[in-house]
Amino acid sequence: MPFTNADWLPSYDELTVPEIEMSAAPLRAGSHHFGKYCDFQCKEFMLCMAEEKDPRKCLNEGKEVTRCGVEFFQKLKNTCAEEFASYWTCLDHARWDMHFKECRKTRGIFDKCVFEKLGIEKPELGYFSKVRVHDTKRLKPKRDIPLPEPTPDPPRAEDVPVPETAKQGSRFLFYP
Repeated sequence: MPFTNADWLPSYDELTVPEIEMSAAPLRAGSHHFGKYCDFQCKEFMLCMAEEKDPRKCLNEGKEVTRCGVEFFQKLKNTCAEEFASYWTCLDHARWDMHFKECRKTRGIFDKCVFEKLGIEKPELGYFSKVRVHDTKRLKPKRDIPLPEPTPDPPRAEDVPVPETAKQGSRFLFYP
C-alpha cells in the first residue's frame, strides 16, 4: 500500500504497550472469562474499527483491550494459578485442536475458583454471539461522502423520433 507525506503514521512510542506473553493454550483456557471481564473494552475497540475503517484511529481502544487483558491474567495468576495451570495444561495435551470437551473436570474446578475469587461467572453458551446493545461515550465519526450525480429522467415517447419503414420491404416476405 503506497503512502504519501500527507499520511499520518503513529510513532514507535505510540505503538509500544505491554503485551500478553502467553501461548495459545493459556489464552484459550482463559478466553471465556477474559471476554466477559473485558467485554466493554473489546466492544469499544470493535465499534471503533467498524466506524473508522482505519486502525490508526483506534490505537487507544486497542491499548485499552491489551491493558485489560494484562490486568485480567495478573488477577488470575494471583488468585487461581494452580487451577488455571491444570486446566490449560489439560487443554494443551488433550488433542491437536485443544477441544474443551476433553477437560471438563479441570474446567469445572477452574470456573468455580474464578467465580468464588474474582466474581466472574462463566458465560452461557452463545453469550458472545448474541446481539447486545453497547453504550459508548465516543462521538460518532462524521463522514464526508459525496453524493452521486442524479440519474437523468428517461426520454419521453413523444421526443423520440419514429424510424421510417424499411426501404427493402418486409423481412418476412419469404416465410410461408
